[in-house]
Order: sequence, then structure tokens, then C-alpha cells
Amino acid sequence: MPFVNIRIVKEVIADDPIGKKSAMAAKIAAAIAETAGIPKDDVWIVFEEVAARDWFVGDASVHQLRQKP
Repeated sequence: MPFVNIRIVKEVIADDPIGKKSAMAAKIAAAIAETAGIPKDDVWIVFEEVAARDWFVGDASVHQLRQKP
């Protein structure tokens, strides 16, 4: 069974985390199931939310990068 681990910046989904995760999971599971020819129930998806201040691109956090004009 496929296992999908999604790391996402917490602030991206802050306004509706359950709804957005559900929508993403449904589309991802459907795509993998269709491509692999397996039932959607065989696709496992885990979300890991990371704060923007804890996610870095090079030496700058995503929080810092978003502060730039």
C-alpha cells in the first residue's frame, strides 16, 4: 500500500486545516489509486504541519521570506 507523507507550512492551511487536508487527501488518494490500479482505501496519507518559522529555504525561514516586500 502506498504511504504519502505531506509536510506543509502550517499557516498555509490555518483558515480551514481539516477541510483543506480532506480535500487534498481525496485528490491525492484518487490519483494514486487510479494510476496504480488499487482501491483508494489502500492509500495512506499523513500530514505534518510545520510552522513557517521552522521551515527554512537556505538560511532564511519561510516566515522571514514572506516578510520581504
